[in-house]
Amino acid sequence: MANTEHHDSNMNTRLLPINVENIGKFVFEDPGRHFLGDWTLRLSETGQDAANLLQAAKQLQTSNSPLAFPTETVYGLGADATRTTAVAGIYRAKQRPADNPLIVHVCSLNQLRKLLMPSLDSPGKCTNENLEDPIPAIYHSLISRFWPGPLTVLLPLPRPSPLAPAVTGSLSTFGVRMPSSRLALALIHLANVPVAAPSANVSTRPSPTTATHVLHDLSGRIELIIDGGPCTVGVESTVVDGLADPPVILRPGGVSIEMLRQCSGWENVTVGYKDGVETSTPRAPGMKYKHYSPKARVILVQGPLSLKAVAGYIESAEKIGLAKTRTWIDDDLAVPGKPFLRGFSSQGRSSVFTISRGEAIDLHNNSNGSTINHALQAVGADDRADTIQVSSANLGTNAASIAQNLFSVLRELDLREVEIIFVEAIDEAEGHTAAAVMNRLRKAAELQIQL
Repeated sequence: MANTEHHDSNMNTRLLPINVENIGKFVFEDPGRHFLGDWTLRLSETGQDAANLLQAAKQLQTSNSPLAFPTETVYGLGADATRTTAVAGIYRAKQRPADNPLIVHVCSLNQLRKLLMPSLDSPGKCTNENLEDPIPAIYHSLISRFWPGPLTVLLPLPRPSPLAPAVTGSLSTFGVRMPSSRLALALIHLANVPVAAPSANVSTRPSPTTATHVLHDLSGRIELIIDGGPCTVGVESTVVDGLADPPVILRPGGVSIEMLRQCSGWENVTVGYKDGVETSTPRAPGMKYKHYSPKARVILVQGPLSLKAVAGYIESAEKIGLAKTRTWIDDDLAVPGKPFLRGFSSQGRSSVFTISRGEAIDLHNNSNGSTINHALQAVGADDRADTIQVSSANLGTNAASIAQNLFSVLRELDLREVEIIFVEAIDEAEGHTAAAVMNRLRKAAELQIQL
């Protein structure tokens, strides 16, 4: 339990462990449709996990303090999407700009149809063949293939809308998805409310993929964090707008453009997002504001690593970080012909060693015609440390593992108090999740360099 005070908050933030394998049995009316059809949950009558889940569901129903819960993408900060005071708690805890809309999470198509058409007496009778289906036909092929999963679709806001106004950020549309995390689905099912949930972090910080990440950011700001273990995807959902012609991707994520183009009506889907910060009214979360940034300065590097290449960017830093993917190795920072890896040690996911500031300055000065700035030479003063500490961490070697580890590594390097993080770029043309990884890195990066 954490009893940390933040600003004007003085909440007791509790970690509530729940193992989804122990909560009970999911029962599907149509086993072939699983969560897309009608389903229910028979809660276990023994053990603490089911009791903890019921406690969390009750908080969603009644409390104005949001709770954090795991999904397959990242941890979300959830509140009843229909209650204004509850949704306000999300913005307050995250310090989130008021015009940044939220994604609504549902546990079934029936719950979504009832949200779109509150007067629908028997939403279960509304099918894809029924003209009264409030879910636009353009999304049927996507829902059949990708739900539940990391895909958010933009839908017209019903009038009158049951959603709290703050959910949509004054837009005429809202984003919704059905997560594939069984723990998230069970929580929403038992609460019996649509759940508005952005990532469970302070705004602009890297998204959380473990309960510990949430506790670090939001201790004292919220009452409850469900600890369901680490997230499996690691980057947020893909957001698409099928109401536009042609359809557009507003945010890359766990579903790639190649996968979308295999679905009926989505053959000509286009990219509608920018990797940088946008200034116009955001149509979806993650579009307008700086996101995913650690406290350290992030430099995204395309190309091979070497001390000579990065020397001019180190400036006065006494601690730097490396986030490596496929080709970088620690020895790349070695000075040719000299001993390396001084003071090498392993700390958690990172290896830690030191390099000589003087050697870096010499390499920089001897690089004829270098276009690197000359800040490093100016900081060779006596009041600077003779050595630079390097914390080096591996993100992974394939796009899926890099996505899963990205935010966790950025957070770990922040805890090492590094001042600059050099991140090895990957080829976003690889498709599945690579574009999402590069989108997050470009939004986090203060500078991008090509070596």
